[in-house]
Amino acid sequence: MSAPPPLKARGPVRRFFANLGPGLITGAADDDPSGVATYTVAGAQLGTSMLWTALLTWPLMGCVQFMCARIGMVTGVGLAGALRKKFPMPLLVLASLALLAANSINIGADLSGMADAGEMLTGINSHWYVVGFGVAIAAATILFRYYQIAKILKWLALTLFAYVITAFLVGPDWLAVLHDTFVPSWPKGHAAWATLVAILGTTISPYLFYWQASQEVEEEKAMGRRMVRERERATGPEIANRKLDVGVGTFFSNFVMYFIILTAALTLHRNGITDVETSKQAAQALRPLAGKFAYLLYTGGLVGVGLLAIPTLSGSAAYAFAETFHWRQGLDQKLKHARAFYAVVILSTVIGIALDFAHVNPVKALFWTAVINGVLAPFLLVGVLLVASDKRIMRQQPSSRTSLIVVGVTTALMFVAAIGLFLA
Repeated sequence: MSAPPPLKARGPVRRFFANLGPGLITGAADDDPSGVATYTVAGAQLGTSMLWTALLTWPLMGCVQFMCARIGMVTGVGLAGALRKKFPMPLLVLASLALLAANSINIGADLSGMADAGEMLTGINSHWYVVGFGVAIAAATILFRYYQIAKILKWLALTLFAYVITAFLVGPDWLAVLHDTFVPSWPKGHAAWATLVAILGTTISPYLFYWQASQEVEEEKAMGRRMVRERERATGPEIANRKLDVGVGTFFSNFVMYFIILTAALTLHRNGITDVETSKQAAQALRPLAGKFAYLLYTGGLVGVGLLAIPTLSGSAAYAFAETFHWRQGLDQKLKHARAFYAVVILSTVIGIALDFAHVNPVKALFWTAVINGVLAPFLLVGVLLVASDKRIMRQQPSSRTSLIVVGVTTALMFVAAIGLFLA
């Protein structure tokens, strides 16, 4: 079943929102419970000294995600399919396994964070929520078609405003905040370097690279372009629309990141609460410091962002494996036609549920998964750069020199941050 034909948008505002899609969803999914935990840890441990990272990561993330989007748009295949034309199979299998492992841990920690939020709001044991959320999200991913899932995810992105509102409820000293925003402070010590790598790793994360490119393929399938040759190359307006979409989505992601760090800095750090062990502890500590309404926003936001992010985590791993091993794949497919693809979705979710029952600390798992992604991402970015600059693979529409330079700088920066972590 294909998507219904889009209605012609009238007026600049309607056209603007009509053009938002894969870029907005990917950007919003970046602020998953893993991101919320990482940014909360950063604010709790280091105060407002890391606010400047939001200004740094927006253009870097935007260029990386647009490069991945361009790969999907002009090659007609996802990122793993494009990488397959450039790299040997063993390397792709290793990358897919690493992605599955990181994403499964992420899913487990995300489910735990959502379940803790559910328990705090209702009093029902969190284990029931872990199973319920996990089964419901996996079932929805399998039963709904791509355009239905995309529409749901776009609306779920609104839940991220809970963290922006929470920050304003705290009542910041804006002069001091603006100083730390525009005057960067160099990380001092191992903990600060680990936090910087974690921020980079959760903001510029491997699963987003795969998801962005595969969404472009799904978008074109929904328009009736079922064959790869029908999806190859992209028109100027299509590329311009996606550039706007990715720009807005990544700005939104980093905008929310900024306010999560700010909220934690002005509540937890200011009151000496620097060792955050669980999302439940973070929310409960926030309640007497910022008020019940801020507590409810923070807690409810965890559920919303988890519902948004978990399908992208399980889906990106499924796309990576399917394109590496030539499986039939896509969220437009029914279960009986893409069993191996959906098996990866189910497997990653089952592993995530099992991690909760193994009593793995969710915030620590989320934070160190972000650190691992921060170490692994630059190696994958090297592959993205080599593909994006290859005129043959990119059907004579390679990424611009400016994009290649910015993503090259991003790659170098992530390598330096990772090295700094081990030397600090």
